[in-house]
Amino acid sequence: MTEWKESIQDPVLDRMKNREEVLWINPGYRKEPDFGVAGLSVADIDDAQARLERFAPYIRRVFPETNATGGLIESPLVEIPDMQQALRNDFGLEVPGRLWLKEDSHLAIAGSIKARGGIYEILKHSEDLALEHGLLSPGDSYEVLANDTAREFFSRYAVHVGSTGNLGLSIGIISARLGYRVTVHMSADARQWKKDLLRQHGATVKEYAGDYEKAVAQGRKLSEQDPMSYFVDDENSRTLFYGYAVAARRIARQLEERQVVVDDSHPLFVYLPCGVGGAPGGIAYGLRTVYGSAVHCFFVEPVESPCMLVGMATGLNQKISVQDIGLTGRTEADGLAVGRPSGFVGEVMKECLSGIFTLTDEKLYRYIQALWRSEAIFIEPSAGAAFEGPARLLDYEAGRRYLADQGLTPFLEQSTHVAWATGGNLVPEEVRASYLARPLD
Repeated sequence: MTEWKESIQDPVLDRMKNREEVLWINPGYRKEPDFGVAGLSVADIDDAQARLERFAPYIRRVFPETNATGGLIESPLVEIPDMQQALRNDFGLEVPGRLWLKEDSHLAIAGSIKARGGIYEILKHSEDLALEHGLLSPGDSYEVLANDTAREFFSRYAVHVGSTGNLGLSIGIISARLGYRVTVHMSADARQWKKDLLRQHGATVKEYAGDYEKAVAQGRKLSEQDPMSYFVDDENSRTLFYGYAVAARRIARQLEERQVVVDDSHPLFVYLPCGVGGAPGGIAYGLRTVYGSAVHCFFVEPVESPCMLVGMATGLNQKISVQDIGLTGRTEADGLAVGRPSGFVGEVMKECLSGIFTLTDEKLYRYIQALWRSEAIFIEPSAGAAFEGPARLLDYEAGRRYLADQGLTPFLEQSTHVAWATGGNLVPEEVRASYLARPLD
């Protein structure tokens, strides 16, 4: 067990130990954060965006479902007034302003937010190899990487990743399509349908008794033993992080197209389900680089596995796990079932993040069922966590105090709230039906 002193704990920690739902407001939040923290740079987000555009012809060719977006892997942004009404009628909770859903649940190829960072990391690795070995030259169309010569070349190399599910899907699908020998390391309690789908796409799945941490450790170990192998490090990868951060540029364009104003008197609130932290951290960082103090980003975690909250509230980041404070780390939100957070992301979020909500597993199903009834949109349980943010920001004294301290209270009626749906489109029909029919207490 990690050694840590009670004296450094945040007062909210005692409530977390008791599995109470909480809203923690980040005391380190700054209106003007240091965007160069941990060696990051805005220029690298621009580089990632340009790289994804270079790969668009290849993606469009091998994944025809991306034709409508010209080979860019992007999701719709939809306003959901009926869900906003359902939160009022069914939950007694008011969401001022307008409520939107960012449907990363419906991203092409991998059906989750992980299609952003995961696919981007493999594309960058592939570009590096292809340029180094002469498969690509500057100015070439990247469609050339779809031919048999390129696939034979990539088959000499291996890719390993540890995952609770959705990152594994994105890495497995794109790596296998390019031709890599790809292995996804997963805890035994990860969703069986995700393991089955990976195997159908040609990935090898290795299962481990224990949690996500063990799967990651074993994947890293095996990858290090193979000089032709590449390990995707969900906890520390800046490449993944930049792939996620590009989403901020994309949603900014979508909001502008819908004539949604974002500035200090028209604040934007974004709510992101959080596991180890890479995807929500990258998006939050990207959003802050675009909108500065006009955007307010919140993570949402299950009460049994609030790893980022434990790490940030104690200041220990990856040096403490949820098990260290007596929680199990087990949750129905498999993508959020992480015991120890990314220390890299915790460091970056120290000044960027507004706060973190926690919620019970029961709520996950309440929200996804309400969204289905009101808008006929399906998302998986982990994605349902996003609705705890807009539903309860005003319900907590800490939330109301944050709004007052930031001078936001007078502008709530002209605010925009985005629940970021992180996964769901690939859930098999029978599993989907069981989620929607699940009895609620």
